[in-house]
Amino acid sequence: MTGSRCSELRSLLRKSLSLLPPVSLSTPSSSSKSLSSSSAMDDLKQAIRTRLCIIGSGPAAHTAAIYAARAQLKPVLFEGWMANGIAPGGQLTTTSDVENFPGFPDGISGLDLTDKFRQQSIRFGTQILTETVSSVDFSTTPFKVFSEDSKATVLADALIIATGAVAKRLDFPGAGEGSGGFWNRGISACAVCDGAAPIFRDKPLAVIGGGDSAMEEATFLTKYGSKVYIIHRRDAFRASKIMQKRAIENPKIEVLWNSVVEEAYGDEEKSNRVLGGLKVKNVVTGDVTNLKVSGLFFAIGHEPATKFLGGQLELDSDGYVVTKPGTTQTSVRGVFAAGDVQDKKYRQAITAAGTGVVFYCDRTGGVLTSYELEMCVGRTAVGRWRLTKVGLGKVAIAYPVPMRRKLLTILVPELPTQRHLEAWRGCMAALDAEHYLQEIGSQEGKSD
Repeated sequence: MTGSRCSELRSLLRKSLSLLPPVSLSTPSSSSKSLSSSSAMDDLKQAIRTRLCIIGSGPAAHTAAIYAARAQLKPVLFEGWMANGIAPGGQLTTTSDVENFPGFPDGISGLDLTDKFRQQSIRFGTQILTETVSSVDFSTTPFKVFSEDSKATVLADALIIATGAVAKRLDFPGAGEGSGGFWNRGISACAVCDGAAPIFRDKPLAVIGGGDSAMEEATFLTKYGSKVYIIHRRDAFRASKIMQKRAIENPKIEVLWNSVVEEAYGDEEKSNRVLGGLKVKNVVTGDVTNLKVSGLFFAIGHEPATKFLGGQLELDSDGYVVTKPGTTQTSVRGVFAAGDVQDKKYRQAITAAGTGVVFYCDRTGGVLTSYELEMCVGRTAVGRWRLTKVGLGKVAIAYPVPMRRKLLTILVPELPTQRHLEAWRGCMAALDAEHYLQEIGSQEGKSD
């Protein structure tokens, strides 16, 4: 073995020692020493060095992975294993049919869509670990990412957090999945995602909640349902006055005050395959009534998946990662956030994916192919363009030679579906991370 190779191994050993837990002050037995040595060697074997690590498995995570992999960053992605009770792929895996994602005119199942995300990430060289991240260490660089049971440890120069947020659900008979439950068979946690589905059209629907989200979703559902009930456990909403006014004054909305859902039951005319109605209890009188509805939507908030961060990033009062305005940068330099984990407003899977290119151009003056420009901005271009000035909502690009001095401004379309927004954030995070890595001059496999 050459001297240089020995030197590399010694360097790796020194760096990996920082991953070991603190040594106990008590004197270990010989058997304990043996076990500790074995455990340490196992940890060393699992340590993976990368320029960019991505935590998450939804649209934002895979969009970031695709962009990063195509930029030769060779990202490592933790997709999790039943993280927060959801399979790899995120909340889309709990959606039966996705009908508002461009490119699938006949719709596509959530599982099939996330599988395509995964395949595309792998195609460009992303290394995917089916492990759930349990903790991170941002105190020094490279950043350390630990999986549950220490099955995998990653050392990364930059990190993208795209772990999403889980919609809160209520637990009552008929609310779950599987036998006797109507989740995805009439019960959902996203009216914007599922409200336009055929099973809800011209049918009575119900929304549970009392905040702005409930008002917004109920109002949205009036476009499709014949009537919308808002079921609220109190005698007053906590939503903003303007949102309350908009909902209460809508002739298609009826509010059931002081009420809770006790049970969901099936539609007998359809052999109980889909939701047929709810048993609603008035908490003041105790009366229980049957409410015939074909759809029920939970609008009681979301919980961002940020507990594993251990307070090392700045979070807002609801637990979402705080990012600097106009970027995906968090409070720790080199750590970025994308998707639902930092977005409490839209929470969809995609809004113009190419708007993230805005930040790439602003920072790097990057050159895009006509295909990339068309995919990202939504307009076809000819040849190669150099983006010279970028702002939110528009992209100013220069014609190539001999017309390079002439500028063309392209408006970025505002798409109503939030599934586009998450991909946009993922794109933006990947490009922010790429710029950061260029800035620090990091090289793959560089040792201390």
